[in-house]
Amino acid sequence: MSTDRSLEFEARARLLDETPDPAFQRDEFTIPVDDAGLPVAYLAGNSLGLRPHRGVAAVHEALESWGRYGVHGHVTGDHPWFPYHEELRAASARLTGARLGEAVVMNSLTVNLHFMLNTFYRPTSERYRIVVEHDAFPSDRYAVESQVALRGYPGGVVPLVPGDGRPGVNVDDVERCLSSLGGTAAVVLLGAVNFRTGAYLDIEGITQVIHSHGALAGWDLAHACGNVPLQMHDWNVDFAVWCSYKYLNSGPGSLGGCFVHDRHGNDPTLLRPSGWWGHDSTSRFSMPEHFAAQPGVEGWQVSNPPILSMAAVRASFELFDEVGMDAIRARSLRLTAFLEEMLDDACVASGRARIVTPRDPSRRGAQLSLEVDNAAQVTEQLSQQYGVIADDRPPNIVRFAPAPLYNTFHDCWRAASAVRSVLGSR
Repeated sequence: MSTDRSLEFEARARLLDETPDPAFQRDEFTIPVDDAGLPVAYLAGNSLGLRPHRGVAAVHEALESWGRYGVHGHVTGDHPWFPYHEELRAASARLTGARLGEAVVMNSLTVNLHFMLNTFYRPTSERYRIVVEHDAFPSDRYAVESQVALRGYPGGVVPLVPGDGRPGVNVDDVERCLSSLGGTAAVVLLGAVNFRTGAYLDIEGITQVIHSHGALAGWDLAHACGNVPLQMHDWNVDFAVWCSYKYLNSGPGSLGGCFVHDRHGNDPTLLRPSGWWGHDSTSRFSMPEHFAAQPGVEGWQVSNPPILSMAAVRASFELFDEVGMDAIRARSLRLTAFLEEMLDDACVASGRARIVTPRDPSRRGAQLSLEVDNAAQVTEQLSQQYGVIADDRPPNIVRFAPAPLYNTFHDCWRAASAVRSVLGSR
């Protein structure tokens, strides 16, 4: 962009940053700095969210409780460990649009996915296929491939490809795929927001199509939870899994979560992995000989919750509850649109990149993906030369995530200006 145009964009960014916004909570976070001690423009929150100050305090409180009480910390202190996961019930339900008893914080995403498939993938000789996006996150593909192989149906994974080269599958794609399979699909597993393109799928409409073909609808919410509004109960989703270290800012490798619709969660005939933390809480500590599942999704728990990770999740959920997803989504739309305008200008000027994320704001979250040659080299230059932290996905995608809680409009300007400079120098 020209110098004048760049200055115009920067002036707009600074003016927008001066406008009060309840979703802007940058002071709640630790912002990384470069070698000179200056804050970076961190647009990689779709890979790892930044550290909230209250998360540090919550983990420290758990450590102090351990030190002060030892084993009695299970029942003593401001946040006793035995009922700790119960403190997250309501917040996780609000974030996913679930009813109480349908959402639980436990394990990590892929572990939860295996748990869900162990229950909901019940193949028969007639209905045995699992349908996944052709560009699903690799861990999802690995999980479903192992599940069909373990059940004796190798080759039962069907890739779902969007028509016309669109970023993200739609209702028609799902209808066409399932119709072609002639009633052999048992489960359809899709990413609610695609990790590569940022495309936000029509969860409700696609779920309706899946059910009309007699299959079960499972969703990976890794890039959706804390990013876009969700209504998993009302959308009649069968099961879903998510992580909390991206938009939910709960720390590297932190706990994931699981949704099970109450029509399944309250079905005592469903088989599930069994462990004592999933046992009915009213008799758990009497340690009966045989397993009796806790009603709802908590019946899929197996082990004591890891309190240090759960403390970070609790702190993150508190902030989301204080701000609210409506305000977060509103700011996300404004930030992403501003970044889109400037990236378009940079891409046109260079002729070397294009945005592959859907242009319709309702069909994307807080992410814009650029298709560009040598994406890894571009990402490194952005970081090393301009203090702009993005990430790349092979073979040719650079991803920018303007996280509404802590990113500024000036961060977006810095990112687009850096892209213009990097592409113009190559």
